[in-house]
Amino acid sequence: MNTPLIHPVVLCGGSGTRLWPLSRKALPKQFAPLVGGKSLLHLTLERLAVLNADITCVTSEDHRFLVKEAVENANATGLQILEPVARNTAAAMASAALLAEPDDLLLFAPSDHHIPDAALFARTVRTGVEAALAGKIVTFGVVPSFPSTAYGYIEAGEPSADGRSQAVVRFVEKPTAAVAEQLILHGGYSWNAGIFLVQARTLIAALRGHAPDILLACERATAAVATDGSFLRLDRPAFEDCRADSIDYAVLEKHKDIAVVKFEGLWSDVGSWNAVASLHPADDAGNRLSGKASALNSRNTFIHAPHRPVVALGTENLIIVDTPDAVLVAGAGCAEQVADVVRKLSLEGCAEATEHRRVVRPWGAYDSIDLGERFQVKRLTVKPGGKLSLQMHHHRAEHWIVVKGTARATCNGEVTLVRENESIYLPSGAIHRLENPGKTVLEVIEVQTGGYLGEDDIVRFDDTYGRCGPVRTLADASPTQASAGSGANAVLHAPIRR
Repeated sequence: MNTPLIHPVVLCGGSGTRLWPLSRKALPKQFAPLVGGKSLLHLTLERLAVLNADITCVTSEDHRFLVKEAVENANATGLQILEPVARNTAAAMASAALLAEPDDLLLFAPSDHHIPDAALFARTVRTGVEAALAGKIVTFGVVPSFPSTAYGYIEAGEPSADGRSQAVVRFVEKPTAAVAEQLILHGGYSWNAGIFLVQARTLIAALRGHAPDILLACERATAAVATDGSFLRLDRPAFEDCRADSIDYAVLEKHKDIAVVKFEGLWSDVGSWNAVASLHPADDAGNRLSGKASALNSRNTFIHAPHRPVVALGTENLIIVDTPDAVLVAGAGCAEQVADVVRKLSLEGCAEATEHRRVVRPWGAYDSIDLGERFQVKRLTVKPGGKLSLQMHHHRAEHWIVVKGTARATCNGEVTLVRENESIYLPSGAIHRLENPGKTVLEVIEVQTGGYLGEDDIVRFDDTYGRCGPVRTLADASPTQASAGSGANAVLHAPIRR
């Protein structure tokens, strides 16, 4: 019998605060380049590509373009289900199952795990197909290599008739060090990888039995789903009413018909800087270095330095993470406490707790290079074919200097091609747009001048990427805004980011 098609579903939620300052709310760890210049999501998509099926991603509205970009970069295809608010894995998996065909065999995989042996992973997944077709929820247990306190455990029981899987006796919460050692010595336990293979109808039935309120909310949210290209938007009011819970608590700990298949390859959930460090080879002194890092007379020191030289001299048992706008220096034993630092910085109103200096947009990205009184300098990178929204600023003027590629600049209806080493001036109040008509990345230095330079000083008239809020006519606008119109057909959108 031919192996049925397995439909991968990638769960792209999570904030990854334990990997601050690289991972932040605006750019969680699954989107950050961590391994060989690729993000964990990119690597996950490449790993799942061997299953030869479209890949569905479940993500948030805020991160939809990051996911779409990762899908394109990995040459993958599929839809992206957009959650209006975060409601944990039970709701995410329920929504994906409801939007699938009842007989579809779904493989739910987190977006932030590192599994280097894609072929072994695919073979292991296929090992669980028969159990999943028999109506079981199949989970995958990683053969533990040390007594970890960072992972949950699965106790395996009787093997199936074909010997390919075992019945799950129980799930064990993250244990203490002493308990973890006992579990390892026992030999019947594996790490809980949070990866599941199940038919859509099986998962829906399990949710109906153990978490009917979650299923009902997701049924309402998916019944009113809106399609926007490759995006499927769940209904906001219905999804907001859904209880937030993990699939482990909502279903698995109560369900009886669960099988586990052991995975014997390397696996990491990359949940801390110590886990990231373990992905890099160690020198004779135990130092692990990434990027432009150096270590002299140091031991057991990890340095992440992708942008500039970072040198550790005479250090021991340290974690050093350098980013353009924040630096973390921590004892290796404190890696699990980084999330506490992020909470503290957030309470203090520190923007670097959640935002990067470099901000990703669907058309490319901008990096705030310098900021002073009445001026700001940004470096814009625009993808081929990308275009910023047609917009206007009340309080600032802008200069665009093209340093690479050719720009198409619109200013008050006049379109100009601006080539390398050329510039254009955009006065305050001008309706303008920047586009990249070429086939290579466009790089522009933007110099802003004015009394107010905040990102909320923007009136948007048109946007290619559907990011605009409710549309109002110019007749509804304030006199100042209405005077900026460029014609009878001009419309005014709610102020949002560029």
